Amino acid sequence: MQKSLNVPSAAEALPGRPDPIPTAQTHFVTGAPLKGPYPEGAETALFGLGCFWGAERKFWEIPGVLVTAVGYAGGHTPNPTYEEVCSGRTGHTEAVLVIFDPRQVSFDQLLKTFWESHNPTQGMRQGNDVGTQYRSGIYYSSEDQKQAAEASKAAYDEALRGNGMGPITTEIEAAPKFYFAEDYHQQYLAKNPAGYCGLGGTGVSCPIGTGVDA
Repeated sequence: MQKSLNVPSAAEALPGRPDPIPTAQTHFVTGAPLKGPYPEGAETALFGLGCFWGAERKFWEIPGVLVTAVGYAGGHTPNPTYEEVCSGRTGHTEAVLVIFDPRQVSFDQLLKTFWESHNPTQGMRQGNDVGTQYRSGIYYSSEDQKQAAEASKAAYDEALRGNGMGPITTEIEAAPKFYFAEDYHQQYLAKNPAGYCGLGGTGVSCPIGTGVDA
């Protein structure tokens, strides 16, 4: 059966469950606690950019990123499983939670990595991965993040159009509830170095600042 490329309404979504699904306690690469507590002064970012296996690795490799985790965001079903999200009946996208030290890496730097690591013009797909769970999204946790995300989207949209590409389809919304994915998905490509990574950027540089905020 072909998956719908429309996000289901709350009434159409699967019912889910009241309790979180089991996941890892610590980050496989750094050993940091996956669900916190996080260091004082750390900030949170949340991105969707296709299959979260490869997307997460893009962020944990950045100096100043303290913790990363994969999960589900932007949908209706509480505490969904991977299989439920892949059915297209929860409304969630595969997302990467990024905990970072703003004294070491700016949100602009994270945005640059986000834009350049995938093709944000493809709607409900990323390369050969097709479905609502692969849509592109930035989910902001502050007004400053919102303004930075919108400015970067406008700048990158202009750069892409200048290279003959279509408009950006990335959604920019207030950070929704983030549901941690199952243990085996966390830091998947560190556990499975030859594992699947479906990400592919456009080859177009994102013209936004990358300096660390004072």
